[in-house]
Amino acid sequence: MTWGGAKAGLVGVLSGLVVSAAVALTAPGASAKSTYESPYGYDRTWNAALRLVRVDNGWKVTEKDDANGYLLFDYTSPGGGKPNAGTMELVRGHDPDAPVHVLIQLPAMPQYHEQVLLDALATKMRREYGDPPVHRKPDPVVPDAGPDAPAD
Repeated sequence: MTWGGAKAGLVGVLSGLVVSAAVALTAPGASAKSTYESPYGYDRTWNAALRLVRVDNGWKVTEKDDANGYLLFDYTSPGGGKPNAGTMELVRGHDPDAPVHVLIQLPAMPQYHEQVLLDALATKMRREYGDPPVHRKPDPVVPDAGPDAPAD
């Protein structure tokens, strides 16, 4: 191989590395995480999620903490196969009427498995608890203008 051919090959390899690095740095993370906002409140959502994992699907719960809102379990796909680690996290909103964010992660599985679980949870909650509660926003508070305000 001539020096010119070697330089061309080296430039091609370096160009490929630069392009790969640029794509890797600008692409969003491949975090397979799916979420659902539950309008049913924390306690109902936690109870339904635990029953979905343990009772409805028969998966082994390896760790749970209802106070901090996480559930670790061994997920087995509907087609069978070996169990894979799964996590479910429930995040409370600041307001008691705020929706509960449910995050499911099944790192060893395609993301659609996570979405299927979230859809099953939403269906279970609607079936067991009915339509989601309607949360009204409080009426805006109009400040009192005081005794010096002009009369209308």
